[in-house]
This record gives sequence, C-alpha cells and structure tokens, in this order.
Amino acid sequence: MIPGGRVNPRQMRQAMKRLGIEQEDLGEVDEVVIRTKDKEYVFRNAAVTAITAQGQKVWQVIGEPIVRPRAGMETPPAKTGSAEIPEEDVILVAEKAGVSKDEARKALEECGGEPAEAIIRLMSR
Repeated sequence: MIPGGRVNPRQMRQAMKRLGIEQEDLGEVDEVVIRTKDKEYVFRNAAVTAITAQGQKVWQVIGEPIVRPRAGMETPPAKTGSAEIPEEDVILVAEKAGVSKDEARKALEECGGEPAEAIIRLMSR
C-alpha cells in the first residue's frame, strides 16, 4: 500500500527501474485474440503493455473483448505463399516488432496472415 494514495508517475518509474522492472507500451495494436478450448476473446484497438520483471515477460491487454464460441476445435490452416500476405501487413509487423521484412513475412505465414499474432510472437522471442 502506498501512503497517501497518490503516486507521482516519475517516482513510480524510478522505483520500477530500481526493482529491475521494465515497461513497454506497444502503441497502436489492431487486434489481440485469446483462444481457449471453446471460446475466442477478440480485443480490437486494445492497449497492450509488456512488463518485464525477473526475466519474465507479462502482457497486459486493456480493452473490451468480443467473446464468441470457437467454430471448430482445430486451428485454421496457415496461409502459404507470400502472395496472399499484403505488403502493408509485412511492413506493419516489421516496424512494430523491430525485425526485417523477411522475418515479418515468415511470422505472418506462421500465424495465418494475422498481423497482431505475428507481432506478439516476434516480440515474445
């Protein structure tokens, strides 16, 4: 508990730095999808923050999810071939994840062309 109930943001950042906690806002995130066995939670235009503490990365997603049942229990087949992935998606993933276009294209292919999933996969490496 913090005495007084109010915290100066600058002091909070300094305290987190002393404790070895790093925080990174991902900026504009188009979509975050969380899939469970029988449901999907889809967050559109979510605020996503990555917090690193003691070597572990914690992802915080802020937004209102759309909850829907999963259509099938199988994962949809990944799209193959770079012709199906728009160049603007490749550029977006490369910029947001800080990787080359080739790495971004490969991640998009592995994630079925989903930019948000590709960015999260690349950022969690």
